[in-house]
Formats: sequence, structure tokens, C-alpha cells
Amino acid sequence: MATVQIDADMLRIRFTRAEKVLGVLRDVDLSLAKVSAVGVVADGLAAATGIRAPGYSWPWRRKLGTWRRRHHKALVDVRRDQPAVRLRLRGHRYDEMLLGNDDAESLAAALRAQVPSAPSAP
Repeated sequence: MATVQIDADMLRIRFTRAEKVLGVLRDVDLSLAKVSAVGVVADGLAAATGIRAPGYSWPWRRKLGTWRRRHHKALVDVRRDQPAVRLRLRGHRYDEMLLGNDDAESLAAALRAQVPSAPSAP
């Protein structure tokens, strides 16, 4: 799984080499000013909807890459039976990020503390 680090006003997401290759991804440095909402979803795998393009999917186990819907693009890194943090974004190449994390509640709380104007995302 990717590592997530919060520095001052930046969210840094670092993928392993295998994740970069399988998901056709690169590391992401995101300004916290671009986060419009932070939420937690109990089932990250089910929350990733749309068409995988490009990316990797192992049915019912793992989703990694870019998921697209009409006028919507999401970066997805989730596993089965794992909660995920959902970030709604503005002014970024992704509209949303869905990041699986075993302790999603505390990660979301840390993000909300850094982005006080961000409401909870459904």
C-alpha cells in the first residue's frame, strides 16, 4: 500500500515501484488547499466506481489506478476489507482520491485538522 504523509500544507502519497507499474501511477504531492472535503468509507473497494483507465484490478480484492466516470476522475488505492479515506479535490488533475488505510479514521482526523474548512465527504 502507498504511504501517506502530511507535511505542513502538503499531502504526500508515495507508491511502491510495483504499484506504480501495475496502477500506471506516479507519486502525488497535493496541496491541502485543494482538498474540499474529507471522509471515511467503510468499504473502499465498493466505493471505487466507474471504469478503470488505466490501472489494475484484481476482482473482489484490489483496485489501484485511475477510475473514471462521466466528468469525474479518481485516484484509487484500496484493498478488500479495508476502510478508505475519501478526499474530494478542486483544481487538481483528480476530482477525488480514495486511499485505503487500516486506520482511516485517524488519517481523516489528521487531514481535517490540517484543512479546517473541509467538511466531511459522504
